[in-house]
Amino acid sequence: MLDERMNVPVVYLTHPKPYQVIQRKGYCAAQAYANHLGGPSLGEGTLIIAGSVSRRTQGRLEARTLLHHDAYGIAVDWKDLDAEWEGEQFEATFLVPAGGWYRLELRYIDKERGEQSESVVVEPVGVGEIFIIAGQSYAENCNDSCMRIEDPQGRISALDPRSQEWRVAHDPQPTVNPSDDNEQSRKGTIWPAAMNHLLPLIRVPIGMVNVAVGATSSRQWMPDEPLFDNLQHAGKAVGPFRALLWQQGESDVIEGNSTDVYKSRLLAIKAALEEYWGHSFLWLPAKSTLHPTVYIKPLEEESIRLAIDELWSTPGFLPGPDTDILAGIGLHRALERESGHFTLLGQQQAGLLWCIAIWNLLQLSGVANEQ
Repeated sequence: MLDERMNVPVVYLTHPKPYQVIQRKGYCAAQAYANHLGGPSLGEGTLIIAGSVSRRTQGRLEARTLLHHDAYGIAVDWKDLDAEWEGEQFEATFLVPAGGWYRLELRYIDKERGEQSESVVVEPVGVGEIFIIAGQSYAENCNDSCMRIEDPQGRISALDPRSQEWRVAHDPQPTVNPSDDNEQSRKGTIWPAAMNHLLPLIRVPIGMVNVAVGATSSRQWMPDEPLFDNLQHAGKAVGPFRALLWQQGESDVIEGNSTDVYKSRLLAIKAALEEYWGHSFLWLPAKSTLHPTVYIKPLEEESIRLAIDELWSTPGFLPGPDTDILAGIGLHRALERESGHFTLLGQQQAGLLWCIAIWNLLQLSGVANEQ
C-alpha cells in the first residue's frame, strides 16, 4: 500500500475472505458439457466486496479478478463498482463467472487528483457450489480416518462456523461442536471423499459449512432449539447455497419416533428456516438409520426410512443417498472397533453416494435451487 502521508487513499477489505466460495447462479446442466458452442455454461456469481477507504474523496472503486494457475473460469478485467457508502465504509457487488481460484484486486481512483491507491488483494476466492451440512455423528468428525482434499489447488473449502474463517476442507472439519476442540478426539468425515469425487465433474470450487452434532435427534433441531440457531447462522453466513445435506436418523430410531413425527419435524424446520432466510432451499436427507453396535431395531428403522421416502417426493426435498446399504461388514462400518461409524472404506463409499446424489440434483433442471 502507498504511504497515507502522501495523501493517497488506502483501501482495506473485510469481505470476501481467503478461500471463500460464493454460490453460483445461472448454471445450465444441459449446456455445461465441454464442447458446448460458446463454451460450457457454468454460471456466474455475485461477489460482495466490503471494506473502507482511509480518506474518501470524489473517487471510484475498481475491481478485477485474475485466474490462479490451472484454475477454472474466466478472469474479469478492471471494472467500475457501483458502491454504497456510509462514511468511509463501502459495500459493492461484482459479477464474476463461475470458477476459481481467483485473485481479487481492488483499487480506489481519486477523480480530482487522478491518483489511484495501491491495489488491495484477497486470494483465493471462488464462485461455485455451497452446501450446508447438518445431522449427527456420521456427518461430523466421528469416522475412522481423517481424509484430505486431493485437489492440488485446494478448491474445496470449509467455513468455520465459530471463527467465520475459511480454509481448505481437510479433516477434521471445523464444526460447532466444542468437543472437536480436543484434537485427540477428532476423527474424520465423509465430506472430503464426496467433494473429491464431485470437483472434477462440476469444474468449479466447492464450499461447505458443517453444523452437525453427534447423537442428536430431529427434536433437537426444531425451531427455538440451539441446533436450529446453528442452522440459521450457517445460512446467514454463506448467503445463497445449493442445498442442505442431512445425514441423520439414528437418534430418532432410538427414541422410537413415528414416520409422521419425523416428517412433520423436518417440514417445520424447513418452513422456519425459509421464513428466517427469506428464500426457499433444497434439502437432501440421507437414509441413515443404522447404528449396528448400539441397536438392531428394524421396525423403528423402517419408520424413519419411510418418512425419508415421503420427504424425497415432497416439494423442496430431493433424495440424498441410502447409506444404510453400507452396513453389515466390518469394512464398511467399524464394528470390530465398536465405534459404529464408518471405516476408511465406508467413508469413501458414503462419499461416493453423496457425490451421486449431488450430481443428480445438479442435473434436474437448468438451474437447480436458483436463489
